[in-house]
Amino acid sequence: MSRATTTTMTVRLSGALSDFVSANVGEHGAYENISEYVRDLIRRDKEHKEAEAFERLKTELTHAYAAPEASYHPLTAADVIARNRV
Repeated sequence: MSRATTTTMTVRLSGALSDFVSANVGEHGAYENISEYVRDLIRRDKEHKEAEAFERLKTELTHAYAAPEASYHPLTAADVIARNRV
């Protein structure tokens, strides 16, 4: 079983980026604090990347099922993983 760890990171923002974050945090923003905002952004990015990977897999499977059986050739799991690392 893995143990959850907490990592503290420092991010420096200035100008328009700092203003944008400030507008989204606090009394008039959607987030109570900057940490909550950053965690949500990271979660969304992770979900987006996972969804993209799933769509690539679905596309590949759709093409594979539509291909004539004579075009099939054996692949190892390592071959498939290597091909899909994009």
